[in-house]
Amino acid sequence: MERDWRHILLRHYRPEPMVRVPEHDVRRSSFPVIDAHNHLGRRPETSSGYERTSESRWAVEDVGRLVALMEECNVETIVNLDGYWGSTLEANLDRYDRSHPGRFVTFCRLDWQECSQPGWPDRLAKSLWDSASRGASGLKVWKNLGLWVRDENGKVILPDDDRIAPVWEVAKKADLPVLIHVADPPAFFEPLTEHNERLEELLVHPEWHFADPRFPRFAKLLDALERLVATNPKVTFIGAHVGGNAEHLAWVSRLLNAYPNFYVDVAARLADLGRQPRATRRLVLAYPRRVLFGTDASPPASDAYARHFRFFETDDECFSCTGTNSPGSVRWTISGIDLPAEVLSDVYGGNARRIIPVLRTT
Repeated sequence: MERDWRHILLRHYRPEPMVRVPEHDVRRSSFPVIDAHNHLGRRPETSSGYERTSESRWAVEDVGRLVALMEECNVETIVNLDGYWGSTLEANLDRYDRSHPGRFVTFCRLDWQECSQPGWPDRLAKSLWDSASRGASGLKVWKNLGLWVRDENGKVILPDDDRIAPVWEVAKKADLPVLIHVADPPAFFEPLTEHNERLEELLVHPEWHFADPRFPRFAKLLDALERLVATNPKVTFIGAHVGGNAEHLAWVSRLLNAYPNFYVDVAARLADLGRQPRATRRLVLAYPRRVLFGTDASPPASDAYARHFRFFETDDECFSCTGTNSPGSVRWTISGIDLPAEVLSDVYGGNARRIIPVLRTT
């Protein structure tokens, strides 16, 4: 008996595009790549947005196999953002940076739970000094700063809070770039209705939904990021995920134009960049030395790299940005931006080499 498709549930819908367009399988990048945004450490336990280091399994079980994958894909270096602090940082440095010089660089983090007790600014600054002395190559700041982190009085701490100034001073003196993740896609801050373009994703991951008034609004978080960058011109900031605002490239362009110390990575945002390929290409061509390649694909995989290479190196149209159109991922397709060789070289690796001290070649 034929099924009545008028009553199909959205989660069961699997449309297959019928367009017939050229396809290119780019398994190896045209220039050496530095994946400036990835996670290779131990999987952290989380509680109310606070990350805790643990003795759980590593994101990458076989480092030798990962190095072989990197050789295959022409990935020169991966930036590991999972250094954390203390003994966990040492474990990451031993496993990656020290065991495979040049192939990995590790960024540290800060224990924002310290903010619940008086005197936290100085403790965080001392922690960053310690991590720098151990060999951390930069600082990763996660989105919990601005969403969950609270001070000793229970007040949310935004990224531009003046009390964090000692941390940024250490970053400046130690020449540590700061890769900062602020907010999340703007739809994550909107009500769950039929108009929310990320509805399926948020139903699968309700912990990503920040429409609750206890969280600052999206615009407030972006304003805090801009003020942070503006008030610390000697600190290099890398705005993770296209500065947290991949849906509004005019805003990203304005910040890149206004603040020479601001850079962006493209990690985990092919879905948003690829649905506006002409605007994305214009942005990259306007700021070719300010955009960093990154995937946020953990553990790294050849298919994920191939999708990124296809996006940057071809003008292919209507291909998947995730490899799936299942519930929990976006359903739209993307198109490539076909960057010229000289720009591609900078985005793939040249820009990261310029701003991450340990990778500098000149």
